[in-house]
Amino acid sequence: MNLLRCLPVAFLVLAGAAHAQSAGECPLLPAESGMSWKTLVGPDFVFCKAIRDNDQSEAFAVTIAGESPFKPKRVDRAEETTIDGHAAYWYRSELGAAPNVEVRETLIELGDDRVVHISLRANSQAELASVLKEAEALQFRGPQLSSN
Repeated sequence: MNLLRCLPVAFLVLAGAAHAQSAGECPLLPAESGMSWKTLVGPDFVFCKAIRDNDQSEAFAVTIAGESPFKPKRVDRAEETTIDGHAAYWYRSELGAAPNVEVRETLIELGDDRVVHISLRANSQAELASVLKEAEALQFRGPQLSSN
């Protein structure tokens, strides 16, 4: 099952457990990003949704866990990227109900038996370029997220 479909449902079902970001739960957003996190912490994962402060729209989502149901396929590779020093690829995905929406996902190994899955959606190529840039500016720092 596609993680992009599962996590929003889980997020809504467990919305009562959501709370503001505390140190170390989610990656650091750039200081001038104009975004904040909505966070859901589970027994073995952290789900972070980057929300734009100006209109409360979702920019992208980040899941940090021991493993991810997202399994990248080479045939779906789109753009090369580096996120906080981690080389990766963005992979194309799709939403069956919205075939014109650009969807990208990536998977980053933190080196401490955890992986980061980042997913995003965009309505145009221009919006895609902007959202990719925002997600690529994340920093995995702090005691829980450090890869060192």
